[in-house]
Amino acid sequence: TDPGFVVRITQAGLDYAHQQGIAVLEKELVQLKLPDISGDFHIRRVGKVHYEISRLDLRSFHLPYSRISLVPKVGLQVSISNAFTEVDGNWRVKIHFIRDHGSFDLKVENIYIKINLKLGSDASGKPTIDTSDCSTHISQVRVRFSGKFGWLYNLFHSVIESRFRKALESKVCEKVGSSVHSELQPYIQTLPVTARIDAIAGIDYSLVAPPTATAQSLDVDLKDHDRMVYFGASSYFFNTAGFVYHAAGALVFEITDSMIPKSVDFHLNTSTFSAFVPQLEEMYPDMLMKLRLSAPSAPFLNIGPEGLSLKPVVDIQAYAILPNSSLAPLFLLGLVSNVSAVINVKSSHVVGNLKVGRMKLSLKHSDVGTFQVRTLQSIMNIFASSILLPRLNARLEEGFPLPLPDRIQLSNILVRFHQNFLLLGADVHYQPR
Repeated sequence: TDPGFVVRITQAGLDYAHQQGIAVLEKELVQLKLPDISGDFHIRRVGKVHYEISRLDLRSFHLPYSRISLVPKVGLQVSISNAFTEVDGNWRVKIHFIRDHGSFDLKVENIYIKINLKLGSDASGKPTIDTSDCSTHISQVRVRFSGKFGWLYNLFHSVIESRFRKALESKVCEKVGSSVHSELQPYIQTLPVTARIDAIAGIDYSLVAPPTATAQSLDVDLKDHDRMVYFGASSYFFNTAGFVYHAAGALVFEITDSMIPKSVDFHLNTSTFSAFVPQLEEMYPDMLMKLRLSAPSAPFLNIGPEGLSLKPVVDIQAYAILPNSSLAPLFLLGLVSNVSAVINVKSSHVVGNLKVGRMKLSLKHSDVGTFQVRTLQSIMNIFASSILLPRLNARLEEGFPLPLPDRIQLSNILVRFHQNFLLLGADVHYQPR
């Protein structure tokens, strides 16, 4: 299925997300629980030595150098280098009848971690992420023992360091996997796949396919690449909204005299309109009127390099309001107008503003005889500019929500128009809990 709405995250956006993720991973790694280590070995001319390393406690875990990169058709790769940690613990040793114990400090340096992240989607259309591979390599471990038999360290430090290195390497990838599962996966699942606009319409943002990692460069048509994230909305995306509102019967608007602003010096009644339709004064003298505007078909939005435009077709049925409050049909006008739209993003919502250009009226039916339709042009312009347009723009100012995970704010908004699609670029800011 071809998507009507596309999101692209650039390398700058990945770098920002990576910074937030590394900060979380540091906090997760420092909570590692390392197993006790014990064993036996023989020292020449000394004999059998039994040792126990217990109560291992990580004081810190630092990830100073890391980067995230795209792996085409696979996902993402996070590479961490020169990480280091410090560990406290207790040690016991037994040599024949000699026993001793104490504490130790351990410094682990030059830790290298490589994590491959696989992107997917679930049955509901939400994105998924999981670790497809993880490897850890530790180059240097240094232990300093305290106690009167600390000199034994020089005899068996290689055994302790080797076993500790293997234990830590295993636990790091185990913690990375659990963090992706418990922290990252639930967070990206906050991406909304449906967004309610109002009581009539909503947006289906569910993924039609798993996210695809490509090379770092953007498509030829998307020349802007300095924002963190881009949203591409096709003309189809916007036009489906028109279809929904039209099918729901929501593209109907009634204008009555009470809606006319006080600054406009006329009333919606037969006395005013008799200047353009003289027979009204005789047939329906001094009666209030009502105009019912409806769209016979869904409006069609065009997107091109010049911007957004549409040519809505509107039927205007005029009624006289009789003394018993019933309606007497007067005439039916057809209106075609050039309308341009301005698009912006506010509070993570796409908002719009319409400007009406030249309008063309035609008489489709009359219950009061013929009259010159062009003479109504000026009064219809006033109705459109002072009543209809402000109400439409007030609704468009509410906008529709973009698909964003929790606690994400957009800034530095960019709006670009291309043939048949709208490109929105933005930088993002993540607000931690």
